[in-house]
Amino acid sequence: MSDIEIAQQAKMLPIIGLAVDKLGIPAEQLEPYSHYKAKVSLEYIDNLADQQDGKLILVTAVSPTPAGEGKTTTTVGLGDAMNRLGKNTMMCLREPSLGPCFGMKGGAAGGGYSQVVPMEDINLHFTGDFHAIGVAHNLLSALIDNHINHGNALSIDSRRIKWKRVVDMNDRALRQITVGQGGSANGYLREDGYDIVVASEVMAILCLATSRADLKERLGRIIVAYKTDKVTPVYARDLNAQGAMAALLKDAIKPNLVQTLENNLAIIHGGPFANIAHGCNTVTATKTALKLADYAITEAGFGADLGAEKFIDIKCRMSGLKPSAVVLVATVRALKSHGGVAIEDLNNENLQAVEAGFVNLERHLNNITQHYGLPCVVCINHFTFDTEAEIALIIEKCAALETKCVVSKHWAEGGGGAEDLAKEVLAIVDQREPGCTYVYDDKLPLWEKITAVATKIYGAENVTASPKVKAEIEALQEQYGHFPICIAKTQMSFSTNPAAIGAPTGHTVEITEARLANGAGFIVLIAGNMMTMPGLPKVPAAERIDITDAGVITGLF
Repeated sequence: MSDIEIAQQAKMLPIIGLAVDKLGIPAEQLEPYSHYKAKVSLEYIDNLADQQDGKLILVTAVSPTPAGEGKTTTTVGLGDAMNRLGKNTMMCLREPSLGPCFGMKGGAAGGGYSQVVPMEDINLHFTGDFHAIGVAHNLLSALIDNHINHGNALSIDSRRIKWKRVVDMNDRALRQITVGQGGSANGYLREDGYDIVVASEVMAILCLATSRADLKERLGRIIVAYKTDKVTPVYARDLNAQGAMAALLKDAIKPNLVQTLENNLAIIHGGPFANIAHGCNTVTATKTALKLADYAITEAGFGADLGAEKFIDIKCRMSGLKPSAVVLVATVRALKSHGGVAIEDLNNENLQAVEAGFVNLERHLNNITQHYGLPCVVCINHFTFDTEAEIALIIEKCAALETKCVVSKHWAEGGGGAEDLAKEVLAIVDQREPGCTYVYDDKLPLWEKITAVATKIYGAENVTASPKVKAEIEALQEQYGHFPICIAKTQMSFSTNPAAIGAPTGHTVEITEARLANGAGFIVLIAGNMMTMPGLPKVPAAERIDITDAGVITGLF
């Protein structure tokens, strides 16, 4: 059966009763969104502050390939397996974006028998969080143009407006637009553009905010433009925008509670992409899971060079979170893809390609252990086409690196297929004090932080930027040099060239743009030709998604 067919046959339990029975959350502290989704009140979360934290486990992956890796699937399967072993475990996932659901991915709620449900709801609108983020973002956009239209008392330079609009869809035609056409009644004619919602600073702020007050303060310090003197910033608070924006996010800030196919509880909250944003679910979600369970398993987006690096250097640095171990997900098919095999040939045994592609896994593994300072278990997410010889080769090569490597069959068997993986992970986290190391020090200049990530994590030889971009970074250094950095880079490669598979070295990382995310508290650096508004593929997933006369959704994978 397809993923959606499996999900539609799930025997879900009412979420309120499940949360009361398994977690002891009072029913009045839960806000139901239909029978199987609920939000947890912030007041209840605040009351958990004195409870001891559980252990935090991060799931990441090798560099993505068209073959698929299964990071969310592994997170769910591992969580179900640990619960099967009698360990009180919760999973913390990111919310899927409509853009990739209708684009390449067709869904992002796990797969096979390791899924979170209700799968269709999670992939399509869910509890409206992304809608609220998009509306809050675009409210600020409207207030900027409205202020200029009504006299521009703040002296906003319309050529130096930094705040684009957003939409939760892959729509390349909106990357660069002109607004205000049709005469003065429609505002001031100027160039503008759209990003996808997951790249919005509002998304990043929601994911890092620790309270309503913190949310509102962060929204207020967003820099939207500069004045005509070219140096004085204009903040969202100058437009009195933060209160209304926070009001629109009043429910979005509350974590969402759902269940797995095995009726274990999971939190899904927030969803910035790791290639163009910081790639982690909310701090509130992760900290709540750590209070409610003895073990919390969370995922970071895309490969470990992106999601895991930003999880450590941004999320953990800002929040004080301390992971205990990492699971690095790979598939035989993905390694063969990194070894140069075409997608139509990936199901054929090819030990030479596995050997060649293993360098990608090895680079990620070394980064995790050496630069993030964390122990790691390699998980081979099993496919039926994998051969014993291919699997044996990967296990042998991991053993040579003194790393445990476990074949996990959670896609086909649910939590029961991931129990060996769970045992290896538990053997590490139960014997280790939580903690990690950062790739760079706060006190380093911004350019040296960029260089540290590029050379240590990406394997680059150097970093370049045009004189204009270099000057922008130097200007940011004066006031914001202590901020962490968030490099927006292709997820397909360690380099900025998506076609450079494996583990390229000696390449140059070109920084083409620098953006200050003052409310979020980091600097976004665009590397290469990375777009913060993706486009749809030639045959988008939207073409196969449908609904029957009975209201049953089909085609979500």
